[in-house]
Amino acid sequence: MNYVLEINRLKKEKNAVILAHYYQEPEIQDIADYLGDSLNLAQIAMNTSADIIIFCGVHFMAETAKILNPSKKVLLPVLKAGCKMADMISPTALKRYKEEHPNTKIITYVNSTASVKALSDCICTSTNALKIIRHYLDQGESILYCPDQNLGKYAMALEGRNFEVWNGCCPIHHFLDPEKLLELKKKNPNAKVLAHPECQQKILSLADYVGSTKQLLEYAVKSEDKAFIVATEKGVIHAMQKACPDKSFILASPTLSCRSMKYTKLEDVYACLKDETNEIIVEEEIAASAKKALDQMMKLS
Repeated sequence: MNYVLEINRLKKEKNAVILAHYYQEPEIQDIADYLGDSLNLAQIAMNTSADIIIFCGVHFMAETAKILNPSKKVLLPVLKAGCKMADMISPTALKRYKEEHPNTKIITYVNSTASVKALSDCICTSTNALKIIRHYLDQGESILYCPDQNLGKYAMALEGRNFEVWNGCCPIHHFLDPEKLLELKKKNPNAKVLAHPECQQKILSLADYVGSTKQLLEYAVKSEDKAFIVATEKGVIHAMQKACPDKSFILASPTLSCRSMKYTKLEDVYACLKDETNEIIVEEEIAASAKKALDQMMKLS
């Protein structure tokens, strides 16, 4: 079976749209109607006229699309595609924190469950986190940034101001070895290092540019440099190479691969679109509270 042809046929027949994250396999990126990072895909989800959204990513992303589009059917091709960072904070733990710190504003990374988002004051992504954190600090607010400690610490270093961060992380980025990155830099002295802020400060201090997945891609496209060491999940290199065929991209480590992001195959997209399975449902009360936090993110973005 030619899955690409069948998927395209079903999309037209069912008025469906496929959204895919940059960390997906190349074949999934190539079949997507829209490719992007968390913020970009969230904005697209809000504005789509499709009846069905196929979200090729992980569970929290499909939940976010459903919250923003309650009247649309949102499908996740592989339900077990989760996020280890999102699992590092539970609604029970966050609720306990809020009870103990009633005056603290909760800024939550989009890599979180709907239940955690529902307890938050504002959501953010790696694209807009610094802007949103700065907004609340400028208002004189005490804040907790959760669940990613590294992006929070990066913001503190840039702002020169302290706030609380949750002890979570993306294991893919968190355990990147700075010594190995230094070795790679020595072997490729003309290559610029591009790093995602989910990396630890030791990695970020070695980077020529730090940004979200989309920002890293845009930097590579605009840069006059011809070689880059990429310190983020390897899926983005496919998009970088397509956008810049005359440039070379070196993955900072072979460990920079998210297993959950790689679960989705063309046959999964086809099956879920054909049978309209794996629908994402978010409890109404949770969705309403989470949407307030997401709306605040959109307002401040």
